[in-house]
Amino acid sequence: METKKKDIRALTREQLRDFFVQNEDKAFRGNQVYEWLWQKSAHSFEVMTNLSKETREMLEANFVINHIKVDVMQRSTDGTIKNAVRLHDDLVVESVLIPTNTRTTACVSSQVGCSLDCKFCATSRLKRMRNLNPDEIYDQVVAIDNESRLYFDRPLSNIVFMGMGEPLMNYNNVLKAIDKITSKEGLGMSPKRITVSTSGVPKMIRKMADDQVKFNLAVSLHSAIDTIRTSIMPFNATFTLVDLREALAYWYSKTKSRITYEYVVWKDINDTQKDVDALVDFCRFAPSKVNLIEYNPIDDGEFQQASNKAIDMYVNTLERSRIVVTVRRSRGKDIDAACGQLANKA
Repeated sequence: METKKKDIRALTREQLRDFFVQNEDKAFRGNQVYEWLWQKSAHSFEVMTNLSKETREMLEANFVINHIKVDVMQRSTDGTIKNAVRLHDDLVVESVLIPTNTRTTACVSSQVGCSLDCKFCATSRLKRMRNLNPDEIYDQVVAIDNESRLYFDRPLSNIVFMGMGEPLMNYNNVLKAIDKITSKEGLGMSPKRITVSTSGVPKMIRKMADDQVKFNLAVSLHSAIDTIRTSIMPFNATFTLVDLREALAYWYSKTKSRITYEYVVWKDINDTQKDVDALVDFCRFAPSKVNLIEYNPIDDGEFQQASNKAIDMYVNTLERSRIVVTVRRSRGKDIDAACGQLANKA
């Protein structure tokens, strides 16, 4: 029976060096292969032209490179690009390139489907099939960087983990991917240009603080009243706002990094003065910023965008309380690429 080949990108640099030594070759060959895999994003051994044909054949006999493939690329009228990304096992995730006049941002996925159950999000309706591997996350970034250079004539500037999945439920792989993305031996991006967005897993927020991560944290909040948040994000019954706030206070005490809250205002759900007052109270313990995000419908009509009057009420109250607030207009709605719409419709 044929032995299943191992994905070579699961090996560390040291393991690659050891492989060559064990096969009576020079250890530095491992360095060369590592550079091809991570700096040059090679998808085949054949392109590794500074290796002999015999060496490439040996690699081919022992390993595979389970790279992603962009199955379908859609372009919005506003310039946004959505990729349907096929994985080596034929599962599909989506990632998005969001361009502005000054930057291009990659919105990447961390899971196939999602572990959580937010009622307003299309991705949550997909069963979580599995976590993405570090190289699959990395490959999404490489693909979007290539598209940014091709279509907008500049390299990718920012990354947000706001695609499919809950990043903190795939913590180890997300951190490994970010390590490759930020390493000089990988893409060399600054961690300050990376934001991990979570729906709020207190234990893992504390772990991030203990691990002294250098990237930014955003929390998908949407209500600072437990009963309301639980009605739209049922997992809040387990990860309560009290627990979340304590974890975020711990995060700030360790990192001194400002916390960003992602917040959608819906008609007849969280559009009253009581709701915004609760948000202000929740934000007071640490420097924070609130992004008020335009809602993107997912066809069932249960959730509807709040009125402009309600949005103005939020903005005015937050500004009076000296909390930074930004109103974010959605991009890519015509191709179901906006926040909460990723559901493999392509």
